[in-house]
Amino acid sequence: MDRRTAIGTGLGVVGGLAAGPAAAAIDRAAASLAGAVASGRVRGAVLHVAGPDGAATHPFGVAADAPFLLGSIAKPISAAAVMTLVAGAAARLDDPVHRFLPDVAGAGRERITLGHLLTHVSGLPDQLPDNDALRREHAPLAEFAARAARTPLAFAPGERYRYSSMGILLAARIAERISGESFQPFVARTVFGPLGMTRSALGMGRFTAAEVVPVQTEHAAPEAGGGDPAARDWDWNSPWWRALGAPWGGVQASAADVGTFLAEFLSAGGRLCAPDVERLMVRNHNPPAIRPRGLGFDVGSAAGSPGCSAATFGHTGSTGTIAWADPATGTVCVVLTSLPARAVTPHPRDEAAALVAAG
Repeated sequence: MDRRTAIGTGLGVVGGLAAGPAAAAIDRAAASLAGAVASGRVRGAVLHVAGPDGAATHPFGVAADAPFLLGSIAKPISAAAVMTLVAGAAARLDDPVHRFLPDVAGAGRERITLGHLLTHVSGLPDQLPDNDALRREHAPLAEFAARAARTPLAFAPGERYRYSSMGILLAARIAERISGESFQPFVARTVFGPLGMTRSALGMGRFTAAEVVPVQTEHAAPEAGGGDPAARDWDWNSPWWRALGAPWGGVQASAADVGTFLAEFLSAGGRLCAPDVERLMVRNHNPPAIRPRGLGFDVGSAAGSPGCSAATFGHTGSTGTIAWADPATGTVCVVLTSLPARAVTPHPRDEAAALVAAG
């Protein structure tokens, strides 16, 4: 892939879209990101847009195929790996979690199903109460999972929505139990390989520290160190975190690779699972009174940018990323930045993605 780098206001483009309103909107989005990088607010960003007229990648301050820490965009990628087991009849969405993880039992936990984990209605927390301590200790994922298995539930499974990174972790542990394979190579084999996502890894993979884009951790979320110098050995940029491969936030990938992942579900191409299973992942599974969620994916117009249709699916990441696909227009939009999502409102990723959606 072309590794040209665009610095400041230069617009480095890999590929291109035909002239027209869509191309003009992408140019506006690219100019917005270029300005954010030129001003110093964002140290690096890549915009990737694909649609019926083609695809274009605009890099700013980094190589076009530079891998970014995706944050929670890792969740639908991890869910897709888990769903290959459902597609192969090794598990069902209504299977109780304790069938595979016997420690997840008692105090209502035996009611949690695999489907609950993937739609954020399990009652499990986003982060563990002792998250900071576990990170400071460089705990393995197995310890995070053991703590999640005995964490009190906030509500009975299926009754309410609560965003849950720990739910995605336990879904990944189920995949490990079924496959007999650790989750990092499992994701590489079931997702990255079939889709040709050569610039993607859960954990470091084949990437060197010099290749991956650093996060501007001075603006990081509290659970990721919050810019505290004492957290440098466990924050988002630390070798420990980058290598850990957290299923809820540890994927590093290029913008074009994320676009390839979304495009698979836009077309239900069947390269990961049967087309009907891929379509299942991007439709709502929660009842009307509960926030809509797909399987790992956020779904509905709120999953995209203002102007996206109700059929939109995608995800954001607290590291400063957004990715969505809108079947109504056939558009895939990916914006990866180095500036954490909580740093500023409106965030440059959201401004750029909204310009794409406005068409």
